[in-house]
Amino acid sequence: MTDVAADPKLVVLDHPLIHDKLARLRDHTTQPDTFRRIVHEISLLAGYEALRDLPTVDTTVQTPLMEAPAKVLGDPAPAIVGLLRAGLSMIEAVLQLVPEAMVGHIGLYRDHETLLPHEYLVKLPTEIAKREVLVVDPMLATGGSVIHALDVLKRNGVTRLRLLSIFGVPEGVASVHAAHPDVPIFLAVLDDQLNDKGYILPGVGDAGDRLYGTR
Repeated sequence: MTDVAADPKLVVLDHPLIHDKLARLRDHTTQPDTFRRIVHEISLLAGYEALRDLPTVDTTVQTPLMEAPAKVLGDPAPAIVGLLRAGLSMIEAVLQLVPEAMVGHIGLYRDHETLLPHEYLVKLPTEIAKREVLVVDPMLATGGSVIHALDVLKRNGVTRLRLLSIFGVPEGVASVHAAHPDVPIFLAVLDDQLNDKGYILPGVGDAGDRLYGTR
């Protein structure tokens, strides 16, 4: 197994609320409505950390008593780019943290034989190259889909990227950082490994199917 413990660009969150919610996500009896709610809640908690170093600008505000120094997010607003379809489940949570953020979508599906990603949609916000961009996808498995998405964003001029996933494995982290060593990765949990079909172990199965009740 690839050792990523010393990777300075990997942050694995350690919080009791996240641990509790992960346990309920893993449970095979958790129904799609509950699964979606918990993914939303974890995305809120993890998104707060993933956006910790967003750049700000100094300003002042007038309180009821006096003028006070303040910091606000810079312009243009950040962008959230979700990998379809499972990434949709995380976008609304991050928008609660940054309501002014723009939203993009990259549609990919994974060939179950080759495990390679195939692109079918790219819709990105205007001025994407000027924005801080957070890519969201619940599962970082082989890393193929994330690498493809980061390739697309860099071809569109994006230079300030970060990735937020809930579940990841060392193989996926290593693959992404081999291709994009500049991109920080934030995970709610680093699981053990992939099985021979490219699924995360112990993981949650297929996140998209668990989210939407499909097979």
